[in-house]
Amino acid sequence: MNKFKYICLILITTFVMGVAFPVGKIGMLYATPFFLMGIRFVLAGGLLALLVAKKPRPRGGRQWLKSAVIGLFQSAGVMGCAYYSMHWITSSESSIITCTNPLIVIVLGTFLTGAKYRGRQWLGVAIGFVGVAMTFGLQMNIQIGTFIGFAGAVCFALATLLIKRWGAEFDMTVLAAYQMLAGGIVLLLLSAFTEHAYFTFTGASVLVVLWLVILGSIVQFSLWFYLLKNGDPAKTSAFLFLVPLFGVLSSWLLLGERIAWYVSAGGAFICLGIFLVNWESPKVDAHKEVTCSSS
Repeated sequence: MNKFKYICLILITTFVMGVAFPVGKIGMLYATPFFLMGIRFVLAGGLLALLVAKKPRPRGGRQWLKSAVIGLFQSAGVMGCAYYSMHWITSSESSIITCTNPLIVIVLGTFLTGAKYRGRQWLGVAIGFVGVAMTFGLQMNIQIGTFIGFAGAVCFALATLLIKRWGAEFDMTVLAAYQMLAGGIVLLLLSAFTEHAYFTFTGASVLVVLWLVILGSIVQFSLWFYLLKNGDPAKTSAFLFLVPLFGVLSSWLLLGERIAWYVSAGGAFICLGIFLVNWESPKVDAHKEVTCSSS
């Protein structure tokens, strides 16, 4: 994959991810969070499964189990926690906490997979995290929603590493479809046991669901899985620092959530962090360092 294509796909994916937070917050005016997410992923997974029906499906019980485990973390874990956290925190705050994922990817990748990253990459993630904190205004109020959002970030990191490890076994659009189906079923079961589920049919609620299903799920997950398969998970995940920036801006536009000067300052730090994580020096020891393929 050439760098121009890679950057374009990253920008599209992170923009859609960011906008999904305020759109989901609007959707929660018409439905309970787990039920809304369950509907979203069952519809999106089923539709995408039909679109890729001619492609090879998972083979054997092990591959079906792997796709279900990815769905448990990626769809149910990440989005279930993110949207449930919005009972207590804003959509901007939820997007920022969820997208601390890149730091967690590098930490877990180091301890669980033995991956080695350069000091500059660690510095880049740290600077990006500072940018996220600045975008947040350095005023995070710790509460239950904060911890739920962070649990979603951990799920996101685990899903990222699992997709990179197992992704070669699957057609990525097929994997995206069936992991969404698995995650959606888990969310609907969770809704049945924890919520008084409801959905109010209006023009706005239907538009929200269509947006979440088509752009926020089918397009987003297909592109994200493709990017993870064709690049280093830590470097690709570093671009997730753009998600809270898009989330804050879209929350301001769609929900009227307050935006301040420190968002611009945070955005500058985010861009610097992404540059440090992804910039490659002319001489790289391929045996000692994890690098991102641009081919």
